[in-house]
Amino acid sequence: MAKAPQKITLSPSRDIPFDKLILSQSNVRRVKAGVSIPELAEDIARRGLIQGLNVRPVLDGEGQETGSFEVPAGGRRYRALELLIRKKRLAKNAPTPCIVKDANDPIPAEEDSYAENHFREPLHPLDQFRGMQMLVDKGWDVDAIAAHFMTTPAVVTQRLKLASVSPKLHEVYAEERMSLQQLMAFSVSDDHERQEQVWELLAHSLNKSAAYIRDRLTEGAVRVADKRVRFVTVDAYVAAGGRQAMRDLFEEDDGGWLTDPTLLDRLVGEKLQAEGERIGAEGWKWVATALDLPWGVTNGLREIVGTPAPMTAEEDAKLAALQAEADELEDEWADAHDVPDDVSARAVAIDAEIGRLVDRAMTFDPEEMARAGVFVSIDVDGSLLLEGGYVRPEDEPVAEPDGDGAEGDPDAEGNGTDTGRAPASGQDGEDDRGAPVSNVVPITAATDDDDDADDEIVKPLPDRLVADLTAWRTLALQDAFAQSPSTAFAAVLHAFVLSSFYMASRESCLQASLNTVSFGWAPASLRNSGPAKSIAERHARWKERLPRSENDLWEALLQLDGAEQAALFAHCASKAVNAQAEIVPKHDNGRVSKHSVERRLEHSHVLARAVGLDIVGAGWKPTAEDYFRSVTKPRILADVSEAKGPKFAEMIDHLKKGDMAREAERLLDDAGWLPEPMRTPELVDLLAAEQATGTEGAVLPAFLDDEPQPDAESDESFAVAAE
Repeated sequence: MAKAPQKITLSPSRDIPFDKLILSQSNVRRVKAGVSIPELAEDIARRGLIQGLNVRPVLDGEGQETGSFEVPAGGRRYRALELLIRKKRLAKNAPTPCIVKDANDPIPAEEDSYAENHFREPLHPLDQFRGMQMLVDKGWDVDAIAAHFMTTPAVVTQRLKLASVSPKLHEVYAEERMSLQQLMAFSVSDDHERQEQVWELLAHSLNKSAAYIRDRLTEGAVRVADKRVRFVTVDAYVAAGGRQAMRDLFEEDDGGWLTDPTLLDRLVGEKLQAEGERIGAEGWKWVATALDLPWGVTNGLREIVGTPAPMTAEEDAKLAALQAEADELEDEWADAHDVPDDVSARAVAIDAEIGRLVDRAMTFDPEEMARAGVFVSIDVDGSLLLEGGYVRPEDEPVAEPDGDGAEGDPDAEGNGTDTGRAPASGQDGEDDRGAPVSNVVPITAATDDDDDADDEIVKPLPDRLVADLTAWRTLALQDAFAQSPSTAFAAVLHAFVLSSFYMASRESCLQASLNTVSFGWAPASLRNSGPAKSIAERHARWKERLPRSENDLWEALLQLDGAEQAALFAHCASKAVNAQAEIVPKHDNGRVSKHSVERRLEHSHVLARAVGLDIVGAGWKPTAEDYFRSVTKPRILADVSEAKGPKFAEMIDHLKKGDMAREAERLLDDAGWLPEPMRTPELVDLLAAEQATGTEGAVLPAFLDDEPQPDAESDESFAVAAE
């Protein structure tokens, strides 16, 4: 018969007065770790000793018990109790729960000390999250949980957020098929069904990163930092029935995301319309509203000149005081290596306040306002952006006919654009039925068609015959045209100026027009960049010199000297330069292909070298908003390392994405660094490139160059060509 296994006997437990306990030198813990002794003491004071000490009797020289006990396992609890006694919060002979082992136990005390810590299993993170959620369900608040578990409210909030993820994903995480970083990413959304859909999506995706998960969960949502949200405010969005923003508690999220873009767009449209109505009531003929104004929206419109509103005596005094304070700060901190944050913040606030005072509202002549309009859009900070006023060609005053019956300016016949045009209405802002008509129109609204010509005019000759005759004439004109280079240049210039400065209703017979670049993908700040302002200023100067009517343009161009014609030609031609790396659509749309974009960019480098393009000199800098937030952290570090050196990259490699982007902007502020797409590659063999293009640089046509040209047949000409 098999012998039954011998049953083990557990060590007895008993309460021993604390003053009979001494800390054993057999305790293997030497390095401090985890909760500190004072924090552990506070926890014992609140909830009591929930785990007894492991002790052994102390023997005298004869092997007899002395009445004292050493503590080989539980040293931190011993020191916490000792601290409570020193603070008079615990009696020095307080009964202390202990597990008493035999002094001669075959297992050494050091092994007990090691085993107590080695076999201790910390809580799984998921159990921590759920445990805190259970406490919240019992009525605890976040601050109380943080205080009792020696952490911060922010950490508790993060763990509660992780506890709110779908239970199905919790099980995946518990089975170690999902990383903690992935679980953090799923906590962005509160929609369990959507979380589970994205997890299933990962099974078929090579990209399983936390960033990819966040992107999928927030696609279709709008960042709170978006200018549309700033314009209407989150409070107005919530008041209209929208949900509170979903937040990412583990990454920089700029305020989170709003999940109902349809509601947001409706609120933006309603507020833009209301603001447009308010502005239109000031006396403008029309108000065109848009979230973003299209590139070139003011082309062909005349800008009226306003007068800045004068400052009051109070504003003058305030401006002087602010400038004096700014000067004091500059003098005090100009040579300081590190400027305190509060001083920097005050300097920024002073600059902003001075800007608001100096940037005066404009006042306009009421008579001009009655025929002009304004464009209303939203600035990057969510504020209302007004651009006005502008007069459309059809709204220009018509000159009275003279005694000979001559007609007025033909340019006033109605060559309007399709932007910002108000619906047709009767006088005094009423329609034919007497109902008030708004003069506010979204910039995408269709415009009224110009009056069509009478379709029943009897033509002197049949259309087919006219076509045949003019075809013959066209060939004759082409032949003569080819034999007059100066006229050909003037004709191309004429066509370019028509495209750049006049409405396109009257075309040149020369079918060469500018395909003015319109950026399909452009940053919101592009219209306010240095190059954009330079182009606009140059355009305004030429517009001032050119005649109002295109009928007078040909003669006006012939009055310009060669250098002026060339300068105007270059300005107009520049508007057709396109060096943008457009996003090629997945499916061919017949407009742009990867090959055509590559060829375009390659030729742009040729032009850039020819004109000495300097992007840094033009005012571009890598900022967090326009560059670093759009790239990954490794890319930021690589860029900083390239621009400033590896040591500078090491200074910021521990930061979160948002902080890293801001620090990278600061480090590269004056580095003159450019990302690769903005650089102009250097030629390996300049001479070979010149020979390939057949040119050594931009030169004026012979008939525009004031310098005498060598005779093509002279020896000197051949000598130059042979060099």
